[in-house]
Amino acid sequence: MGRLPPLSALRAFEAAARNGSFKKAAAELGVTPTAISHHMRLLEADIGKDLFLREARAVSLTADGERLFRPLSEAFGSIAEAVASVKQRPDRQIATLSATSAFTARMLVPRASAFRDLNPGWDLRMLASDELVSLEAGEADAAIRYGGEHGSGLTALPLVSDHYAPVCSPRLGLRSADDLARVALIHFDWRYATDKQTLPTWRLWAALAGMTSIDPESGIAFNDESAAIQAAVAGQGVSLASLTLVEAELASGALVQPFGPSIEGRRYDLVFPAQAQTRPAIIALRRWLAECLAPATRADGV
Repeated sequence: MGRLPPLSALRAFEAAARNGSFKKAAAELGVTPTAISHHMRLLEADIGKDLFLREARAVSLTADGERLFRPLSEAFGSIAEAVASVKQRPDRQIATLSATSAFTARMLVPRASAFRDLNPGWDLRMLASDELVSLEAGEADAAIRYGGEHGSGLTALPLVSDHYAPVCSPRLGLRSADDLARVALIHFDWRYATDKQTLPTWRLWAALAGMTSIDPESGIAFNDESAAIQAAVAGQGVSLASLTLVEAELASGALVQPFGPSIEGRRYDLVFPAQAQTRPAIIALRRWLAECLAPATRADGV
């Protein structure tokens, strides 16, 4: 793009040409007629062409002035429309929530559209990752984390209480724990957990059930909880799964819980910086989660 004359001079020219008067252009732009005349002299000197025919009470455009005015008027019109559209567009705010990949996919995604219904003017951004984001650094407004120590400076509100139990496709025809000997055990690798001694694993379940006839380490292992659940739905074996995360499959019959016992899991908490409790984003997220999570699984606090 070549060098353009000063925008102020072009704006003054467009107003003077449209009004046919330096005085009217000055009134429109809030400057003096002398300032308009000065802009026109500089613009004509810059372009090297006369743009106006000056008369006693009015001005009219030369042929060169006409060629400049039409595209310039359209350009300023387009700019005015663009500015108006931006001004008229309602401001939207964004609430960013971090959660594990499985909790996001299975609990939040099916309920995502309700966020905007409950919070007009807001958009929802979900960060699905099993790695912790830094709430203190502002990577997210809040996070849903599996129960435990969340660190100082953070407020944790109880969200969902969880239990784990064997679940499988009804096609496998399992009736009792003895049937585990003929199917694969499906495992989820809790690779980001710090305290693994009390996690809901098949070894812990076997000890609780008094089962010594199975190898609790054998079977199929996944590093993604959703994948482990899908393997169970596909009839690949029995998963020791979160009853919260498989509530839809249990309700539809895609999965069954053929026997116990169940293991009490940790709790999902809504976590955010302590000083952020009254921030609009936190209020919007709490309103959504309190409304949309099933009352049967929701703990008090949200």
